[in-house]
Amino acid sequence: MKLLNRFHKGIMTGAAVLALATVTTMAADKKDDKKPAPTPDKLTTCPVSGDKLGEMGKPYVFEYKGREVKLCCPDCKKDFEKDPAKYMKKIEAADKAGKASDKTTNKDSKK
Repeated sequence: MKLLNRFHKGIMTGAAVLALATVTTMAADKKDDKKPAPTPDKLTTCPVSGDKLGEMGKPYVFEYKGREVKLCCPDCKKDFEKDPAKYMKKIEAADKAGKASDKTTNKDSKK
């Protein structure tokens, strides 16, 4: 009878640990879902080197302050990190130019 009681306690303890682990994992997944996706980088050239993205292989992509940044290669990240504001201005200018052309395109298509 004591053996059966120990076995029952072991099963219940294991079930409780499993349930706790499941709830914790679900809570962690929900936290990750709340993080917004970074704003896409619309530049077609590397803001550091000026090279066309994709000519040297797949662009090096990373996130900087909630913004996606695309560089032609990982080596350009060193220069980017020296003066990120300088390069972010180029990315933001491309975004503004893209939005302006989108508005023009939308007006033309409504006619």
